[in-house]
Amino acid sequence: MNTTDAAYATVHDYPGGSESLGPRVGISAAVLRNKVNPNNDTHHLTYAEAIRISGLTGDVRMIEAWAALHDRILVPVPQAGTSDMDVLSDTCSLVTQVGEYMKTIHTALSDGRVDQKEISAIRQQAIEAMAKVATLVACLEGMAE
Repeated sequence: MNTTDAAYATVHDYPGGSESLGPRVGISAAVLRNKVNPNNDTHHLTYAEAIRISGLTGDVRMIEAWAALHDRILVPVPQAGTSDMDVLSDTCSLVTQVGEYMKTIHTALSDGRVDQKEISAIRQQAIEAMAKVATLVACLEGMAE
């Protein structure tokens, strides 16, 4: 999804759309609607507005689209515990997720071809594995003295 479509979807998928979201982010509903309208060349969403909208909605599609535009991905970092058992649990979770990732790759390659649906599944499994790595690192950082 490109950044324009992501902004449009973020606003219009919010319960109540621009009518509800606009006042919450300090923009009139009509102006917000124009700012995310892909066919409007006169109004543009600012970076600060996009951040406010993402923060309020919890919708990260705009930032994911921006990252993809620059050949980057976002990795969610879940809250991590800080005990020895948390480290063990996070390590086991990581190994399990890497196994799922490898299984997804194996399945995709089993017929000698890889299609876009398989690539999407591989990408999703990779992101989930990276999130597990980030969680483990956060847990260990929490234990540092």
